[in-house]
Amino acid sequence: MFDVTANGARIPALGFGTFRIAEDDVKRIVPQALKTGFRHIDTAQIYENEAAVGEAIEMSGIPRKDIFLTTKVWVSNYRHDDFIASVDESLGKLRTDYVDLLLLHWPNNDVPLAEQIGALNAVHKAGKVRHIGVSNFSTALMAETVSLSDAPIVTNQVEYHPFLDQSVVMDAANRFGMSLTSYFAMADGKVFENDTLKELAADHGKSVAQIVLRWLIQQNNVVALSKTVNEHRLKENFDIFDFELSSAQMTVIHDLADANGRIVSPDGLAPQWD
Repeated sequence: MFDVTANGARIPALGFGTFRIAEDDVKRIVPQALKTGFRHIDTAQIYENEAAVGEAIEMSGIPRKDIFLTTKVWVSNYRHDDFIASVDESLGKLRTDYVDLLLLHWPNNDVPLAEQIGALNAVHKAGKVRHIGVSNFSTALMAETVSLSDAPIVTNQVEYHPFLDQSVVMDAANRFGMSLTSYFAMADGKVFENDTLKELAADHGKSVAQIVLRWLIQQNNVVALSKTVNEHRLKENFDIFDFELSSAQMTVIHDLADANGRIVSPDGLAPQWD
């Protein structure tokens, strides 16, 4: 495991995500993830499993200080007072007095961005969060966020997989000293059907999932979130630090990007994508 350094934050390059994982499964698999070696756990208010994540971390026996914990504020909580209250509620559920990274989950034009960033900075200044960032933001919103914030913005968490070109967002992140955190790395299962990725996996004696995760973390300042409820796949997903993809192989995977590759773009939340 290695860390990605971004605007003062040291973020474990490989994280374990909990999107769409039920509470019982969270309590079972998160301690196993930590036992396997994961030290970066990602959740969100809207996932409705923060309490299970908090319990699982406690059950794991791994000291809280050794875990990089991320959660996200949901769009309905962006008004300043609601924001502060929701963060306090999240901390209670997570059984901790701080999170390592707090993100705005999606853009919300109904609340001025200055108010959202002001609330992020308030909880940062209060010591409730160590670092702050955004998720699903366009490059224009990234730039505005950076200009509005006193505290450094350390990441933009976005959909990123071999079928979606995020080079424009990545270039912006690099300009701002931010990392890019990838979710939906497996493209909702589509990577497992791709012949090119299958061939690369066979060449390295690895799985397709391992090839994709390695491709992500081998890029500059990219953090990858993996997800599974299967213990065998959990260990497989973590086993990506003993090989490298060549420059040519990295390019071959980049070339899989398609103009229609985006999967996640919910009406009423999605910005004007780059």
